[in-house]
This record gives sequence, C-alpha cells and structure tokens, in this order.
Amino acid sequence: MSGAATSPALVLASTSPRRRELLARIGIVPARIAAPEIDESPLRGEIPRAYVARLAESKALAVARAADEVVLAGDTTVAVGRRILEKPADEDDLRAMLGLLSGRRHHVWSGVCVVGRDGKPRVRVVDTIVAFKALAAEEIESYVASGEGMGKAGGYAIQGRAEAFVRFLSGSHSNVVGLPLFETYSLLTGAGVSLG
Repeated sequence: MSGAATSPALVLASTSPRRRELLARIGIVPARIAAPEIDESPLRGEIPRAYVARLAESKALAVARAADEVVLAGDTTVAVGRRILEKPADEDDLRAMLGLLSGRRHHVWSGVCVVGRDGKPRVRVVDTIVAFKALAAEEIESYVASGEGMGKAGGYAIQGRAEAFVRFLSGSHSNVVGLPLFETYSLLTGAGVSLG
C-alpha cells in the first residue's frame, strides 16, 4: 500500500546462538548479526539489576546502526543476593558456583535494549527466581564433566541437563535461557519491527 511505513531491519547485537534460537521461536530472524565489543566487568558495588540494564544498553549502542535499522541487545546474569555470578573461569570455578546454587534460590536477571529508528535506547529489566535442589557431589562432578556449564552465566544452561536440578521457577523461562521473549516482543513491536 502506498504511504505505508516499511518495517525496519533488525540487527541483533549478539553472537549468542541461544538468543537467535529464542527469536526464531516467535518468528523473528535478524537481518544481520553484529558482535558488540564492550567491557562486561561489573562496576564496583554494582547491583545485578543495574548491571544487566547497563550492559544491554551499552551493547546496543556499541553497534553501528543505519537509519532504517533497529538494534536489539540483551544481557543475562545469575545472582545470589547482590553477588553476580559471571561465566566460570575454569572447572574449579564452575564447581564453586554449582555448590553455591545447590539447595537455594537465586535470581536470573536480564536487560533487554532496543534502539529504534529515532536512535533512543529503550530498556526493560526482567527477574526470574530459580531454585535448585540440593546437589550431590557426584551430580556436580557429572555436570562439570559434561562441559555444558562453561561459557554460561552462573555456570549452567537451563535448556540442557541442568533443567533436572530446577525444583522451582517463578517468572520467565526464556529469560533464564537468555532472552525474555515477552518483553523483547513488546519492545520490537513498539519499534515498528514486523514479526512473523
């Protein structure tokens, strides 16, 4: 139809295959993928909510955007209280993280940022509460040996073997995987991106 606004092209500011898979679930295929280069270290005294919001916005703004493009970025972290659990540095670090999560509740925080055609970043923060069962030493060792937890915030992947450890979850499951789809959908449709 003449005069109808065209949908902007979506740029995903992430190389995470999990985020691409999650977007595909709701019919979204980015026009291009861009890897933002930012320092992801938490600031001194930074709380998890502020940390993920800052990183999501920083990632979105770090990617070059054409006038007809919308940029989507996200960041997810696991936190026990105010303590941010980043990706484990090695297997010993992973064992320590799983021991910390064993038998207790923790939070999975995600920041999602969309930079629209107007150039303004819009950020949403999502919190999901997850509780692990008490893990036996052999369960921790088996999970470490699987290699699944390396490279994952908090040292586990809920979409894999670690789902067997989850005795309680309150909130968005897709958030724990790496991108809260309800909030992402809302931000993208608000920015004029055609879905499906």
